[in-house]
Amino acid sequence: MISLKKYLDMQPDQPPPPQPPVNDLFLVVLESYRAVLLAMGNSGVRACPASGSDLQHALASLERPLFAKLTVPLIKETEGQVEERLRQWGECTAEYFKTKADEVKELLLVLARTAESMGDRDHRYANHFSELTARLHTIADLDDLTEVRSSLVKQATELKTYVDQMALDSRNSVAQLQTEVSTYETRLRAVEQLALQDSLTGIANRRNIEERIEWRIARKQEFCVVILDLDRFKQVNDNFGHPAGDNLLQQFSQELRSNVRSTDLVGRWGGDEFIMVLDCDLTVAKSQCERVEKWVLGEYTIPAVEGSKEAKFKVRASMGLAQWQAGETMQELITRADSTMYREKEQAHSQKA
Repeated sequence: MISLKKYLDMQPDQPPPPQPPVNDLFLVVLESYRAVLLAMGNSGVRACPASGSDLQHALASLERPLFAKLTVPLIKETEGQVEERLRQWGECTAEYFKTKADEVKELLLVLARTAESMGDRDHRYANHFSELTARLHTIADLDDLTEVRSSLVKQATELKTYVDQMALDSRNSVAQLQTEVSTYETRLRAVEQLALQDSLTGIANRRNIEERIEWRIARKQEFCVVILDLDRFKQVNDNFGHPAGDNLLQQFSQELRSNVRSTDLVGRWGGDEFIMVLDCDLTVAKSQCERVEKWVLGEYTIPAVEGSKEAKFKVRASMGLAQWQAGETMQELITRADSTMYREKEQAHSQKA
């Protein structure tokens, strides 16, 4: 095929070059047709990436069969499919840009409501914000996105000027408010911490433990619970008084907390009952129970309290261990651990008897 440059370089008085054979011309037209299909797909992606990708793939799938043996029905069928794909792409693209335009308009209305609210809070700027709100509502009624964008940039700049001036005027008030908020946050954290601590021992209370257990169950996390019930604790209260019993509970809780891993949780379940939540399987949990028996249980010194003499008391505890099973509720898990603990307590009593 003679290139366009060669054609222009020819002398005007020279006769035009001979036309290519019909078969060659058909191949040139076919190649151009295929190239146009691919170019339309690429242009669709650049015009609207959200919908252009589907058009690009569809036209490429129509272009590929044109490599094979051509027939008139195939070309006509391809023409119809190309027309349908372009129609679908046009509708999708129009809907996409309409949605985006609606989003911009909604943003404008939100901005207008914000400006109106700010004007209500600071009456010094009420007139400015009222005018700005009216202009934003007007912009939201425009259909030309270019005009919407231009107007929006202008009004946003104006709004920023008002806001900056308001911030400058009220800087001291804002600083004071921040200080007050920080103080209240600190107090709130302290109150929340107290609400999750046992008031006597300082370790986690029952509410805290229950929340932690539910959290683990919700995430299907592997863990075990151990219920510890102090044996003969009533004797401490009866023989030495309740202040001595409180002191012993405080000592025991601190020893218990000191002898578990940092990832585990220790809490007071109620009275002389304690609970451990161990993030491990049953085998590791058993070794932790053995550690508690070795390093936590044993002889404690009860200091003289309210005129009573210093005393020694050997702390023993019945322990019930249970590993959480999939599908099990917290109450079911605690009931299993309790049952194990009570069986151990009964066995200890029977052996003494």
